[in-house]
Parts: sequence; structure tokens; C-alpha cells
Amino acid sequence: MKQFMDKDFLLSTDTAKKLYHEHAAAVPVLDYHCHINPAEIANDRKFENITQVWLGGDHYKWRQMRSNGIEEKYITGDATDREKFQKWAETLEKAIGNPLYHWSHLELQRYFGYTGYLNSETAEEVWNLCNAKLQEDSMSVRNLIKQSGVTLICTTDDPIDSLEWHQKIAADETFDVQVLPAWRPDKAMNIEKVDFVDYLNKLAEVSKVEITTFASLKEALQNRLAYFAENGCNVSDHALEYVMYVPASDEEIEEIFAKRMQGGEVTREEELKFKTAFMLFVGKEYHRLDWAMQLHYGCKRDNNVFRFNQLGPDTGYDCINNYAPSAQMADFLNSLNATDQMPRTIIYSLNPNDNAAIGTILGCFQDAGVAGKIQQGSAWWFNDHKTGMTDQMISLANLGLLGNFIGMLTDSRSFLSYTRHEYFRRILCELVGNWVENGEYPNDEKVLGKMIENISYYNAVNYFGFKL
Repeated sequence: MKQFMDKDFLLSTDTAKKLYHEHAAAVPVLDYHCHINPAEIANDRKFENITQVWLGGDHYKWRQMRSNGIEEKYITGDATDREKFQKWAETLEKAIGNPLYHWSHLELQRYFGYTGYLNSETAEEVWNLCNAKLQEDSMSVRNLIKQSGVTLICTTDDPIDSLEWHQKIAADETFDVQVLPAWRPDKAMNIEKVDFVDYLNKLAEVSKVEITTFASLKEALQNRLAYFAENGCNVSDHALEYVMYVPASDEEIEEIFAKRMQGGEVTREEELKFKTAFMLFVGKEYHRLDWAMQLHYGCKRDNNVFRFNQLGPDTGYDCINNYAPSAQMADFLNSLNATDQMPRTIIYSLNPNDNAAIGTILGCFQDAGVAGKIQQGSAWWFNDHKTGMTDQMISLANLGLLGNFIGMLTDSRSFLSYTRHEYFRRILCELVGNWVENGEYPNDEKVLGKMIENISYYNAVNYFGFKL
């Protein structure tokens, strides 16, 4: 029997072990998509206790605590941090097979030196050990990033953001990890939302463009795109219900926009037409700026209205949406490609059943000059577990070139989540190692080692064109 999460955790063959320890583990971490707060990096925050690090905003953990029948008081409510930690420990011991079990213990091992396991009985020991460790200077946000081997981070930022914290980090010569903004213009696109007009008023203020038409909205966005580019941004991100394609004339889009600005409600068809026009516009802008475009889709959000009204968004009440017509996604990409204005694009679906559809669409739009110009993103959100990662990589390998894959990201709000890169790399090496040992690929360490290092780090560096 193997020891619990030892040095060869998830690695069952000699080839997998060699690939991981000598290649995957040897390269740095590039976290090109996350949701951490750049102000906390600029201020080099130190956390008071492990609950602040683990349970403050982590809806992954909140969902499982609710599944364990825990009262909301101990999840997002006014219970003490020690009480909340106890309830998480009681939940975690039941999470066999869940990635949270692996992530939590990887974090305990890597950052706190704890090689035991957390449950209801060991909670007091782990609480005291972690809280004592968190008082050390080595556990400040910047030092956590440094000891994790991170070279570059892309946050997630709204077009109206000032980017002041990114500027302060860039000007600080004592910290050599790049922290770059990533453009996330969802609020400017979501014409159906009740706060759409209020948001455009804010966008008008920061862009110094009076927004009265769709044409003026595009002008305002171009101003902010230029500002983001000046601050090192070259990555965009979109949270879409699905990648739609419902084209309409410029005149019709202006009519839809005017109707909404005058307080009218748009129909579902009008919403889709507007969003299609919006996405075609920004896609062409990304191509002009040489940015990469990330498309995240397949999520039905805020399903529990009772809890949403109490707690707001991003609190653990989202699920997979299985409505995503792949034909429309292909048509959207084709429209950009028809005028040679398609940017480098990364496609993530929350529904694992979309893996093959994405894999076949990728092959339709690859082009000279960029290896893997159109990418399938790493297994996302509800899929970033051992099975989900393995299935995504097998599908990508079956239908495309796994060797061009740009690998893992944290997609997290936690500064301890860089262990997710380790988790991914172990799963990658196990998958490739099994193929090699089964005689499905040559045992050529030079080729294999380079491939593993590229997928783990260098492919992303080259794909985005980061200057490191």
C-alpha cells in the first residue's frame, strides 16, 4: 500500500515518476487566469488564521459544507473562524475522491509542513500549527507567491478598473513577479441585466466618452482597451452562457441598444443579437492588439434564488448548463476568421460532454505562425479533478496535439492554490507515463521531458507572448 500523498502521489509508473520529478516539478508556474485581489499583493497581506485563507470566499468548500448539512452560520455567517474551521474539518473527512481533499492536503504539506490528515479530531492541532506558521514573514502574500515558483499572474479586471494596484506592483523593484491585468468586459455586454445602463454610465465616466449609441460604446471600450494595453494587458476573458452567433445589421443593433438605453426590455433574440455583435467587435479588437481571447461558457448561475437574495453571486449556487450549440460557436469563429481577424482563442466549457465538439472545432481554425492558435482550455471549475483533467487531455490528444497544450491555471481567489499546478502536472505525467509504458509512445526522455516542461510552463509563455 502506498503512503498517503507521498512524493509519488498519483504517479504509478517509473516513467511517470521520472517525468514529474525531473521535468514537471522543475519548471516555474505561470498563472494566466485567476481571481486574486491585486491590492493584497501590493500590500503584501498577511492572514490572521487558516480560515481566512481557506474559507473566505471559497465557494468550492462552501458547497461541500452545505452538502454535509452545515448551517450557513458556519459557512458565510457570523460564527467564529475557529468554529468555521471545525465544520470544514468535519466535512473534509467525508470528501474521499473529491479534489478538495487532495488540494487541502497538498496545501497543508507544501506551505505548512503538515504531513498528517485533517479531520474533526485533528482540527485543533492543524488550526494551531497553521495559525502559528501564518505569523511568519514567509507566509505573506508575496512570499507565498515566490515560494510557489510563480513568475507571472494575470488577474481578472473590469474595463472601469483603475489598475492602480497593478501599477504599484510594477513600480516596486523589490518584487519581481509580474502581475498583469486581464480584461473582463462582461458587464458591458450583458444588456439584459438590470444594472446595464448604470454600468455604462460608469464606463462613460472613466473613458470620457458619452455613451448614447452602440458606436459610442465601442469607442469607450477602445479607449479602455488602450489603457489596459498600456498597463501590460494582453489577455481577455469572457463568461458566456454559451458562444452564440445570431448576426444582425448595424442598424438593428443600434435600435436594440437605443431601446435598452431608453429603459425598455430587450427580447431574448435581441439580447443574443447584441451579444453577438459585441463579441465580434471585441474579438476583432483583440486581433488588432495581438491579445488572446478566453471564452468560458456552459454555466447556469445563481440557481438558488432564496440564497442568492441573501448572499449574492459567486457563493456556490452555480451548475453545469448543457445547452451550448457547437454550430453557433463554429459560426462565430468562422465570422472572425472570414476577415482574417480571429485572435488566439482559448475555449473552456463547464460541460465535459463538450470536449469532443471543442476538439473538432479547434482543428477547423488553426493557422500558420502560432502553434495551437485555437486552444481547448484546461478542465475548468467542476472538472478540475483527476477524472476531469484526464478526460480533457485524452480528448485533446485524440483529436489534436496535446504537445501544444498551454496547461493549467488556478482560476482561484486563494494564494495557496498554486498547488493546483502540481496536481495537474502529476496527472499529466501519470497519463503520459502510462502511454509510454504501454508502448503507445517511444520512451525518449529528451522528447518527453521537453513536452512535459512545455505543457507545464513554456507553451503558455510562448502562446501569450509574455516577456519573462
